[in-house]
Amino acid sequence: MKSKHDVTNTLENNSVKTKKVPKFYLYAMRAIYLLTFLTLGHSTWSEIINPSEVWGPYDGVTYSFWAAYATLMGLGIRYPLKMLPLLLLQLFYKSVWAIGIAYPLWSSGQLDSTSEEFLKPFLMAIPIDLIVIPWGYVFKNYIKELFRFR
Repeated sequence: MKSKHDVTNTLENNSVKTKKVPKFYLYAMRAIYLLTFLTLGHSTWSEIINPSEVWGPYDGVTYSFWAAYATLMGLGIRYPLKMLPLLLLQLFYKSVWAIGIAYPLWSSGQLDSTSEEFLKPFLMAIPIDLIVIPWGYVFKNYIKELFRFR
């Protein structure tokens, strides 16, 4: 009979060649998934269910994306490695926004209060994501596989 630990490892490992990820990363990723699920999920779903104003198409798409993203982050609590692409997405979209949008605004003195409100949590989240993402696993299972031609 398989133990609970064996079942969890079986669920997390997609292939025999997948190296085990240290528990620190699994727990850290779960913490990020939970935090995002609760905070972003609450704010976006609350706004979708009871909007504070009439939205334009871009606002509607933005809230819908964030609500779906936060909901999927809830799956990461149970399946941290399978939902790892969500953390990669989070790292990349926040980095792109900070470098490509916020930095030019800041350097030209045009960073408004709304952009500043985004910038602070983004600048905190980027290094946290860099720490909690198991880069060895990413390299072995995504980058290396990308260049393996069959």
